[in-house]
Amino acid sequence: MMDPGSSNSAALVVPPSSEPSPSDLHDIKAPVPISNPWFWVGCALAALILALAARWAWNKWKSKRLAEALNIPVIPPHSRAREKLAAALQSINNPPLFCTQVADIIRVYLDERFDLRAPDRTTEEFLNELRHSRVLDETQKNMLEQFLTLCDLAKFARHEPNLKELERLHGAAAQLIDDTEPSAPAPDSRPA
Repeated sequence: MMDPGSSNSAALVVPPSSEPSPSDLHDIKAPVPISNPWFWVGCALAALILALAARWAWNKWKSKRLAEALNIPVIPPHSRAREKLAAALQSINNPPLFCTQVADIIRVYLDERFDLRAPDRTTEEFLNELRHSRVLDETQKNMLEQFLTLCDLAKFARHEPNLKELERLHGAAAQLIDDTEPSAPAPDSRPA
């Protein structure tokens, strides 16, 4: 056993402190900013919209330049309709086909000339809309109703119009185009 007077020197020895001294301490780091993910989504969408707008503008400019380079004349609707009517005469011996062609020519002409959406509608829908429209006068509306009714009879009811009726049908279509053709601008009376 140990003598109580003797001391254990190892037990009295205090090891040096492992804590840093106040001069060794550093301040905490500043918070790291976290960016908003919606900001980057918005930037990406804005860039996409800008790219699409630039592409659209480029294509429009390019097509305009191409048209100018080719110098393609614009054929007015009444001229195209007259050409198609003349070509339709080749099928006058086939009444259903002839009536279908002539009716389609007039419907497309009215759509291009007056924006009446005639090709997209049934005859009944189109005539109902036409009653409330002011682009044609009453005589033209009545003539168009008779015209389209005869065409529908030939197309859907197997009515076989004779050659005289087909010629009248063609003449009525030509007359409608003549009556609704835009008038030529008056010549300029000022001296050059």
